[in-house]
Formats: sequence, C-alpha cells, structure tokens
Amino acid sequence: MADGVIRGGRRLGVIDPARLDRNFLLEQAVDATGLDDFGDRWFERPFDVLLDSVRHEAQLNAAGDFSAMKMFHHVLRDRLYTQMWFARHPEILARPLKNPVVIVGPMRSGTTRLHRLLASDKRFAHLRSFETISPVPRPEFEAVLAGEAEDFRPKLASRILKVARLANPRTLSIHPTGPFEPEEELGLVAASMYGMKWEAQWHVPGYSEWCASESAVPAYRHMANLLRLIGWSQQESSLRPWILKTPQHMLDLPALLEVFPDARLIFTHRDPRQVVGSAASLAWNQTTIYTDRVSPEETGRQWLDKTEQMIAKMRSARDAIPRDRMIDVQYEDMERDWRETMERVYRFLGLDMEPAVPAMQRYLDRSANLKRNPHRYSLEEFGLSEGEVNERFADYTEIYGIPVEGRAAPMSRRVAK
Repeated sequence: MADGVIRGGRRLGVIDPARLDRNFLLEQAVDATGLDDFGDRWFERPFDVLLDSVRHEAQLNAAGDFSAMKMFHHVLRDRLYTQMWFARHPEILARPLKNPVVIVGPMRSGTTRLHRLLASDKRFAHLRSFETISPVPRPEFEAVLAGEAEDFRPKLASRILKVARLANPRTLSIHPTGPFEPEEELGLVAASMYGMKWEAQWHVPGYSEWCASESAVPAYRHMANLLRLIGWSQQESSLRPWILKTPQHMLDLPALLEVFPDARLIFTHRDPRQVVGSAASLAWNQTTIYTDRVSPEETGRQWLDKTEQMIAKMRSARDAIPRDRMIDVQYEDMERDWRETMERVYRFLGLDMEPAVPAMQRYLDRSANLKRNPHRYSLEEFGLSEGEVNERFADYTEIYGIPVEGRAAPMSRRVAK
C-alpha cells in the first residue's frame, strides 16, 4: 500500500523522486539543522559504497528508496546533533566506559535473551529500544533534564514500531520489543554508515564485500562516543559497566577490543541450522518490505555465507584474547536451565547473581507476553538443506561442543580456540 501511494504521489508531483546522492543528502541534513559539523568524516567512505550498492544492486521499490532517503537523513541529522552536544558539553567525551560486558554471537543464537537478563540487573547500564532508534537527543533536551519537558523519543519509537509491525506483522514474533526494552547497539555502529544493519534490509553485496575488507575502528570509536552521550542523557553513573551485544561484533572483534580494551566477552553458540534458518527469515522479512525482486533462495545463500564469515572471523580473533576474559554459553543450556547458566556467567563476572534474580524473573514473565506467536521458519523455504549446513559448520560445532540434533552431545566440551 505504501509503495502504491508513493508511486502515485510521484506521478502527481506531490512526492519528490528519491535522490540517493551523498552531497545532496549531506546538504539536506545541514539545511534541516542549521549545523555543519559531522564529526569524523570517515563515514563518507562506507556511505559512498553503500549508496552505490543501493543504486545498482538493491533494486528498491518506491517504498524502499523513499525509506532509504528517510533513514539516511535520520543518521546524518543525528551526526550533526551529536557534535552539537559534544560542543555544548565537552564533559560527555570524558565519561569512562570501563569493563563493558559484550555478548558476541551469531544472529538468533540467544543473544537477546542473555542481553535482557543481564540488563535487568541495575548494576549494569544498557540501551533502551527508543535510544537505538533515536540515540541522539534534540537541541531542546536540556529542558527534559530540567524536568520542564518530556522526551519525545519514546513516543516516536512507539509509532515507528507500530508502523514496522503494520508493514510486516511477523516482526513481533521474530524480535519482540517495545520502546523501553533493552536493545542492542547495531544502530550506533550504523551511525557511521557501516555494518550489518544495512545488509539485513537491502541486497547490497558490493557494500558487504567492502566492509569485510575494512577496519571498523572509526565506526566503533563513534559508537563509543554515542554510548557516552546516551549515558549522559540517561544521567547514568559512568561507574556502571555497559551491557552490549550485536552480531556485528563477530565480524569486528579486533576493532571492538581496540576501542574497549578491557571488555569482558560472552560468546553464544547455537546449532547452525537454527542460526542460518532464523537469520535468513529475519533478513527476508526485512528485505521484502523494500524490494519486489529478491528470492528466498538468494536470501538463504547470502545468510549461509554471512554466518560462515562471521564465525570464521570470530574464531580467528579469539586467538589473541586471554582465556580469563571470555566465556562460552550454549543456547541449549539456556533453554534447559537459564538460572544455572546465568550463575556460571555471574561467576565469570565476579558478581553475586541473587540480587538480580527477581528482576530477571520479571523480564522472563514480561517477555512471554511480548512474544505472542513463535517465530516459524525452515531451511527448505530458503533453498537450503540440513546436510549442507551441517557439513559447512561441522568443525565449528565440534570445536565448540555445540549440541546438534541427530548427533550425540560431546561428553565434555573442548576448550574453544
């Protein structure tokens, strides 16, 4: 319906054609805000590649290129407001980000559940969904801090989530959320026009290839500064470690550890057949909103390859990480006994879990209400077979002792490399 309305509006001349040109988009953001400092201009490099990929590979429909314009404007406007806040309050950049706890795992490997359980503990800081949608406060936010106004961002997030559910009713079962639910920082990485956020919604293989060959350090530095800004806007104590998680970290562990050298890492693992099938389903449900020319088989092949790339990069980077800085968590262990598994995580973190248990139980009760329908998917609908996925990831499941249906679980799990 949206696609038809936009096409009709363009025919009538009441909606402008999409103009996916970097300089034009930068000028629009400057005109809208009256600001001109975008911060580190490194973002223009991935932005140029992304725009080229969108124009020549994504085959967006009218709703797709209209949405792309809006998304890019949102990111660019936020970059301008970010620098404005740093100029107004230089103390923001001095906020420490000590000992973050970073959950690293493939898409759909239980990272959200683990993240939200830890975020229930008031000893940690976390992002909320509305802050990933709109991480940067508007210029009038100081009135909010003074108690003279209300932050509009939760209401905006609620509207955006409602529109997303209208566009794709399966959204709620794939990734249940709400404006104040703990959420991942993928959008903060995407603020540098870098990362998997763009790949999960558009078919942009040229852009994906470019990202795979680049150091993500500038994007992670900007992400860290956005965390400082968000912590300041929350009036959060800078002594509380952040709980972070996004599958992006599997691809960029060296960059993550350069920017957060004292990070503690929790690696999650799940049967690759479930990971690949679920990731393909998530990406398919995103991509079909923006284009009429993508096949399930193409999406399945893309996320089979992407999952393999993520795991390979993660395994390579782990070699340089001290063993006492990381722990492995199996999806099946969380399914079997979440409390026992979380106790092991808390021992790794050197904390007593008991004070957080009531809040964790409240989250689990709430999440049962959020997720009204199970997320249903299969490898076959994406042109993949269980045998192919098993063969592709046989070494990974063996080394990390991942329970796989149809294969006996190892008597004792090997120390992961």
